[in-house]
Amino acid sequence: MSRRCELTAKGPQVGHKVSHSNIKTKRRFLPNLANVTFISDALGCNVRLRVSTNALKSVDHNGGLDAYLLKAKADVLSPRALELKRAIEKKVGKPAFVKKAS
Repeated sequence: MSRRCELTAKGPQVGHKVSHSNIKTKRRFLPNLANVTFISDALGCNVRLRVSTNALKSVDHNGGLDAYLLKAKADVLSPRALELKRAIEKKVGKPAFVKKAS
């Protein structure tokens, strides 16, 4: 299983572990991932995703999973989350983007 957030695409980063004598050795910084069950109001079901705690905070801030997925860009979402986004858009109706004529 990859160590990548399904909503924000956060993944491992590399850096150095620096000893007291200033010797630098490679190490990996892994994202803080958690298995979380979200409730989708539009689909009427529970969705289990592996997300970072930062994404969990963002989902709460945006008002739930449905609102977060509708606002999120498709290129950062995992294939499973993208499938959910399309199902929610189909169920709710895609928000209309209307450009003002000036």
